[in-house]
Amino acid sequence: MGGPGLSRIGQISLNARDFDRAVTFYRDVLGLPFLFTAPPHLAFFDCDGVRLLLDMPEDKEFDHPGSILYFTVDDINAMHQTLVSRGVTFRKGPHLIAKLADREVWMAFFNDTEGNTLALMAEPRI
Repeated sequence: MGGPGLSRIGQISLNARDFDRAVTFYRDVLGLPFLFTAPPHLAFFDCDGVRLLLDMPEDKEFDHPGSILYFTVDDINAMHQTLVSRGVTFRKGPHLIAKLADREVWMAFFNDTEGNTLALMAEPRI
């Protein structure tokens, strides 16, 4: 197929209920690089080239739960321990989701301070 098409995702938005609390969580607890803020309540972070926007939506049309964000990590157990040491509570520790021919798929789910579901994801080669 020729012509214009979609490419990589440039930005993902998550809702926040308490702006300062959410910024602190993503910047200080998760350790995401903070980019900038914009009025009225927008904060931007860098997720390896994809911008993450925290937003306190004023329009009820946009005030709803978002998708689950899966953060790819090399060592899921080490990152799990790091986040636990920073006060993150996981629903369940890292666990095997699937064993494929060349790799395993591991996940660990947790919530941010605003009720959004996040996950760690690792796919170590076997």
